[in-house]
Amino acid sequence: MKIVKRNHLRRGGFAGLRETRLVMSPRIFRGQLEAGTLPGIGKCAYLADACFLPHGDTRMHTHKEIDVISIMVDGRIHHEGSLEHGQELKVDDVQVQRAGEEGFSHNEINPDDSKNRMIQIWMIPETPEEDASYKIFHAQDNGRTRVYGGPPEQHDTIPARTVIDITHVAEGESVDQPGRSLAYVTVGAGTSADETVREGDLIDTRDFNYEALQDSKLILVYEI
Repeated sequence: MKIVKRNHLRRGGFAGLRETRLVMSPRIFRGQLEAGTLPGIGKCAYLADACFLPHGDTRMHTHKEIDVISIMVDGRIHHEGSLEHGQELKVDDVQVQRAGEEGFSHNEINPDDSKNRMIQIWMIPETPEEDASYKIFHAQDNGRTRVYGGPPEQHDTIPARTVIDITHVAEGESVDQPGRSLAYVTVGAGTSADETVREGDLIDTRDFNYEALQDSKLILVYEI
């Protein structure tokens, strides 16, 4: 088991956003890798823990052939762009934008007088040249919510062998994930393999088990 601690990594950012990168795949960031980051798992190429300054934004920019997943941990985001312009994201909302061959442009804006917090993940599409698309989810209060990946016959999420589950675990309860996975604790604290892990810890492990010492929220990334 390897644990990467967000607060031990470099804090960067651009425009009105400040972020810490925890996953940077050499497939995308060749020659730009930051010390201490992990290479990811499956098609997961990037994970960053970000906050927007009050009324800060990312400025309009473009993506192609990447799937961008935005997970709201605290505060709100106002979404502008070529896909579903005008959406608002609140706590536990998840926005999934597929760029595909045509690409998309977007600007994410903090409409409030205080900082917010958002996790962003990039997934490399399994099939290139797909159409651009947009989905939005709300993570359920207890248990798992699948927001990305799954078998090709379903259409609730973008089909893929690398999946993302948002997992809410109440104090005293536990969650397990067989095989290799990445688990990022966004809220709370717990134990895994006899080690205490807490908000801001990214765990790269096999046969993951998490016992919640506090009400917790995790992002699980793994292959099926």
